[in-house]
Amino acid sequence: MGIFLINPSDSSFGTAVITPRWLFVLAAATPRSMGDPILIDECLEQMDPETIKAGDVVGISVHTGNALRGYAVGRIAHERGATVVYGGIHATLYPEEPFERGAADIVIKGDGDRAWGMALTDLAAGRAQRMYDGGRIEGGEFIAARWDLMQADKYMWASVQTIRGCPKHCSFCSVWRTDGQRPRQRAFESVIEEIIDLRRKGFRFIALADDNFYPVTLTDLRLAEAQGNTEKLESLRQIRAERFALMAELAKLPKDMVFFTQITMESAEDPTYLEAMRKANIKGALVGVEAVTPEGLKAVYKDFNYSGDRLVQQLQAFREHGVHVLGSFIFGLPTDRPATFDATVALAMQAGVTFAQFVMMTPFPGTVDFARWEKEHGDTPPAVEGTPITRYWMIPAAIRPKMFTPHPTMSSDEIRERTQAVWDRFYKLSAVWKRSACTPSLRSRVAFVLLSKLYRQMYASTGISTDSARRKKANTWARWIAGQTRKVFQAKPMPELAYPVWPARKGSSHGLTQLQSQGELATSAH
Repeated sequence: MGIFLINPSDSSFGTAVITPRWLFVLAAATPRSMGDPILIDECLEQMDPETIKAGDVVGISVHTGNALRGYAVGRIAHERGATVVYGGIHATLYPEEPFERGAADIVIKGDGDRAWGMALTDLAAGRAQRMYDGGRIEGGEFIAARWDLMQADKYMWASVQTIRGCPKHCSFCSVWRTDGQRPRQRAFESVIEEIIDLRRKGFRFIALADDNFYPVTLTDLRLAEAQGNTEKLESLRQIRAERFALMAELAKLPKDMVFFTQITMESAEDPTYLEAMRKANIKGALVGVEAVTPEGLKAVYKDFNYSGDRLVQQLQAFREHGVHVLGSFIFGLPTDRPATFDATVALAMQAGVTFAQFVMMTPFPGTVDFARWEKEHGDTPPAVEGTPITRYWMIPAAIRPKMFTPHPTMSSDEIRERTQAVWDRFYKLSAVWKRSACTPSLRSRVAFVLLSKLYRQMYASTGISTDSARRKKANTWARWIAGQTRKVFQAKPMPELAYPVWPARKGSSHGLTQLQSQGELATSAH
């Protein structure tokens, strides 16, 4: 019984920016008695159906964006006689859909940390269930990835997860519903050990792939204290203390290491936290700005963010602490007007945002926006070649609409064109070169320019363009840039780098490798 783990993708670039972490963690959770799984990342190259044989097990993780391709991969595997297992966020939200569309034999909902190993064991014993529910595991059960199975020469950045869950409730985000609002934090010791494994292999750029790296705000602490909720206050303080402990250990790692994460805007008001990030060499963070007007922020339940000049000050606070911002902005909100596009890109440039992504409003399953949108369409939503618009991920990309919610004043084509124009303006070569001055050397500036162009090609040209010929050309161009960019991110391996030795912590669950090797745990397909 061969075991395959496949990360589906319609676009293959030969090189990827960040490792799809779930592949390598799920590989670590596979019982060693079953041998090493075969990992296929279609962001690199498409799957070769001839490699799959009757009796194999094929695990596929799907999110909404790659569900259609994931189902196609599952059908191919099924036709070749394999047992097909689905997991991931989308399979958690729509557990019956993989059976209906992807020839699934088994679906794993929620975290697969125990369920994956259990499903494999049950399959081998001939007692497999149709569906497994892994729930939400605690941070102490997070498993370190099998980086020894990675094609190290194919990725620019590696990824390590330190925490799951986000206490916010943004209307456009599903994380707080799928991963929960209670932060589940991994012990810093296991995080550091995994990072050392990666630096030994030659990775010095690491993405801390967390739902929210700033799980406890100063406001959270003040409110708990004002309410006299001592139990909650103590819990929040413990979470925050663990964050600082992690950053203190990151600061002790080789100084050439660079970390990137995802964080909420409120952290800009916490200079102590930002200073700890600076010392830890966390040099970049994706920050959800979303909108630059009070009306827009209210529309997405994110009115805890600021707008206007105050927003500029917040964004600049990151730069002052050496944290470069990848700002995320949404277009197509009901409050948007033609002037919003120019105002957004002008603010991003004024605030010194280092990178930016400009996405068109999309109602994702599991979000408040999607539930509202689906309800508005009722039982008879519009369809595209027989597929309801409320199941847009099942519509082939070539004919899939770019906007799904009608705007009160602009057409979807106008929003798409204006969004593309914003990408063009922000990533204009002269603007990118000017921003690259934040780097310490000419080599770094070249890397900055290449990465900026690659990011634009991958996420703007291949995502917003409606013309298939233009999309194909963008894919080809992105593939070439990706190959050149990866060379700049290569670092000399440090096989001699030693693990720190920490005193044992009372009640700590650090050191689950014994359970892991016995195949009692498996990982989330996140």
